[in-house]
Amino acid sequence: MKALKWMLAFVVTMVAMMSCCQKNEAQKVLVLYYSQTSNTKTVAQEIATRLGADLEEIVPVKPYDGDFQATIARCMQEREQGVIPEIQPLAVDVAQYDVIFLGYPVWFGTYAPPVAAFLDKVDLSGKKVVPFCTFGSGGLDSSVKDLVEKQPKAEILPGYGVRAARMKAVPKEMDQFLKAGGFIEGEYTQPEAFPGQHPVSEEESAIFDSAVKDYPMIHAQAQTVASRTVSDGTEYLFTAVDLPREDNPNNPPASEMKVYVMVEEGQTPVFTQVVREANN
Repeated sequence: MKALKWMLAFVVTMVAMMSCCQKNEAQKVLVLYYSQTSNTKTVAQEIATRLGADLEEIVPVKPYDGDFQATIARCMQEREQGVIPEIQPLAVDVAQYDVIFLGYPVWFGTYAPPVAAFLDKVDLSGKKVVPFCTFGSGGLDSSVKDLVEKQPKAEILPGYGVRAARMKAVPKEMDQFLKAGGFIEGEYTQPEAFPGQHPVSEEESAIFDSAVKDYPMIHAQAQTVASRTVSDGTEYLFTAVDLPREDNPNNPPASEMKVYVMVEEGQTPVFTQVVREANN
């Protein structure tokens, strides 16, 4: 009887240990990215370092190595012709990974063409995919929407995006992003939801204008706003409408946009991203 009790206790202990080991078994993580100007590469390296993950670059056979205007011209031509650039074979087997952080610059509201080429070649079914991107004004939401449509059987997790003008914010923001996603341990406080929007006051309108004045692609007027207190200061969510531009009468019709603005204590306002409703 004692031998039987001992055996049962041993079995229970072993089952508990096996369960614990399986629960805590680390998932294999790959940070995969395309970067033209090294901004996305910087974010990718930050993630890989913090997670101890493998790092791999998507490299086009014919690099986009021109200046901004040359890159835009080539990209527009490829889009018009339905051309997807050829990419070099990866050194890793994507199938061997459980979680893939997929990084890219946003071009024309979505992931850059080399990433489109990668997504055409692989099946990420059953994988957890964490998008991250860099952009001039925005594009996280629209690019993630395209990613979901392209890989419908993958589990697309919340993503991270940062303006090229705000690269210094990456280490701090990435720390919070990875904690929020449960990828690293540490204290994380979920921001409260924005309250309802209200018409902008003169002071709030001045905050919006200050945040966007140096960015030539935004020529808009704030209509309504909501704000919330965050750890670094105050975050605003403006609803704005494009204004007509005398210097470019061929601009598309005015559309509504959401503009996120951060005002840290003692700092000038800066916008963090733009979400154009007409593109979503």
